[in-house]
Amino acid sequence: MQRKQKRGYVYRRGGWWILRFRQTYTQGGLLLTKHRAEKLVPVGEHYKTKRSVETLVEERLKGINHQNRNPETVVTITDFMERIYLPYVDTQKRPSTSGTYRYMWKDHLRNRIGDVLLCQVRTSDVQRWLENIASQDKTKNGVFLSHQSLKHIKSFLSGIFSHAKRQGFFDGVNPVQDTAIPPAPKGGDTHAYSLEEITSILTALPEPAATVFAVAAFMGLRRGEIKGLLWENYHSGEMSISRSIWNGHITAPKTKKSAAAVPVIKQLRERLEMHRMSQGNPLSGPIFANQLGGPLNLNNLLCRTVLPALNRCATCGKEKAEHLKAKVDHDYERDSRLPEWQGWHAARRGLGSNLYRLGVPELVIQRILRHANVATTTAYYIKTSAADVQKAMTTFEENMPQSPALCAGCTPEDASEATPRLIN
Repeated sequence: MQRKQKRGYVYRRGGWWILRFRQTYTQGGLLLTKHRAEKLVPVGEHYKTKRSVETLVEERLKGINHQNRNPETVVTITDFMERIYLPYVDTQKRPSTSGTYRYMWKDHLRNRIGDVLLCQVRTSDVQRWLENIASQDKTKNGVFLSHQSLKHIKSFLSGIFSHAKRQGFFDGVNPVQDTAIPPAPKGGDTHAYSLEEITSILTALPEPAATVFAVAAFMGLRRGEIKGLLWENYHSGEMSISRSIWNGHITAPKTKKSAAAVPVIKQLRERLEMHRMSQGNPLSGPIFANQLGGPLNLNNLLCRTVLPALNRCATCGKEKAEHLKAKVDHDYERDSRLPEWQGWHAARRGLGSNLYRLGVPELVIQRILRHANVATTTAYYIKTSAADVQKAMTTFEENMPQSPALCAGCTPEDASEATPRLIN
């Protein structure tokens, strides 16, 4: 049965012409009808009366009536995400990608946009969401999201609307297309461990945490690749990357280029051999294993070993938890001489930055980090410190030819003679 055309009702409020109409949509498999009010245009010189906005009303109602003829395609973003998009991602993407998407939806988007109708989203809406996330949301460590994290959220949103368009739930231009990524607030940039920080962390950590961190810092492996390392893949001074583990899911490495052999430097080889001996000299199985012989959980290692070792009291040297339990005559104050933990991936960024600092070409760094293209390496994995900038400018200064006007014993007349003249 053909549904009756909606005529709507137009009125003025707060300097705007408002269109009120009924919208039929699907939620949880049920057809619902709801009254909605939408701003059309500000009241102004060209829009003084109801008659002057009739064309705008007709155009808007045309789209609404088209949607009401197909109410099964009019859904809230929450309904589309949980019934259609996320189940699709679960079957088509890597488990780590699916988990990341669910995290972004749950932590940054669901409570912010869940009840909005998918078909009515505009570019200005998406821009507002991104700006709110940039200014309000923080990581588990209490810092604002980095520019790269905001970029990932924008890409995630774009993928949602692209899939909705392919499935007939959205018409028109993808509203994410013309949005801009807001600047990350202070403290939202990503970190790369310096050689000095790496040395300090290795000194502070006990085994096997120190060797695990050395693998991250000296090979630049991703967290899932570290968990997936096997003794049978380690030979002739190289480590072949054959698998990755995320939340118990064993998959192939992230990309074809990721499945490559990584050179193992002498300092790391020595650590790995000592670690192998401490484990009974195994020839196969996980390099970093738990008590049951399965892959070591890096989150447990971080919470139980790494963070306590780095968060020690500056006065008594006790771990924070131990300090708070003990009866001591001073307050806890973290020892600032120890580097702060910035995440496992900061070690991967650190390798790229430290190699660049030592003069290694970008294309070689790309191959070591096994990126698909060098643009990713240069944009996100090469961080330049303030000390490196100062050193570079000092080198530049020392190699600049001396200005004739400032040479020893020169007179102003000598300087003027040395100044080149323009020839017409």
